[in-house]
Amino acid sequence: MDRRLHFPKGMVDVVLDTDTYNEVDDQFALAYMLCSGDKLNVKGISAAPFHNSRSCGPGDGMEKSFQEIHRILELMGREDMKEAVYRGADRFLDAGDGGRDSNASSVHPAESAAARHLIGLSCSYSADNPLYVISIAAATNVASALLMDPSIRERIVVVWLGGNGLHWPHNREFNLEQDVTAARVVLGSGVPVILLPCQGVVSGFSLTRPELEYWLKGRNPLCDYLVETVCSYMEGKDCLPTWSKTIWDVTAVAWLVDGRFMESRMEHCPLPGDDGRWLRIFSPSTLGTSIT
Repeated sequence: MDRRLHFPKGMVDVVLDTDTYNEVDDQFALAYMLCSGDKLNVKGISAAPFHNSRSCGPGDGMEKSFQEIHRILELMGREDMKEAVYRGADRFLDAGDGGRDSNASSVHPAESAAARHLIGLSCSYSADNPLYVISIAAATNVASALLMDPSIRERIVVVWLGGNGLHWPHNREFNLEQDVTAARVVLGSGVPVILLPCQGVVSGFSLTRPELEYWLKGRNPLCDYLVETVCSYMEGKDCLPTWSKTIWDVTAVAWLVDGRFMESRMEHCPLPGDDGRWLRIFSPSTLGTSIT
């Protein structure tokens, strides 16, 4: 078993890949990471593409996420981190480059500053001292870096929030479905992956409006922004006043801060199938995933 799949001890270096404007949970994850300086040494933040009602395409989603990252940094008084923020891909790997073929040789990477930064940064690391890549978005940027330089798999660990639990009846989840090809590239590359599935696993990590307002409202500008953002988002969904909201992405950061808060197990790495389910393919290139 790859020792990099064990929970790391002491301070670790991390890069965050985030579609920050997609919803409302990435902002919490980004803030949590930056507030965890006793455990996480942040070496970079990259904006990932997304496409839903909050963007007019993956490139627009990436740009809005890039701007949202800067907004959070300003609210936190962390302008010092702005030089470490990188624009990611403006398209998905699914868009005309090999279709949904799990064979990486038929897929072309989506060039970006984020992917190039990850490749260059990883050169300073090794299997004994890996760089941790926290991916809380479509895996496009991470997959592109692996396609451009497959050797980085020996120097990094990917903590990816994507897909649903292996026991779940389907695998239709936003981060995975945005770019199935990218997910297949990452999960089939042989890189150590800490997989945090959504439905059936981290879906239990939720909060309510009373909790938000009691613990955060009035504390500081960032807290007020987070409360307002979540409440506005939920009101736009025409939810009942008793709503609760899953803050998915925080769990990916939390695993590195202290993975003991959730149980995990070792699994042969699954791959996403065309039928919206996990494929349990056991081969030498798909060994090494810790499922939380």
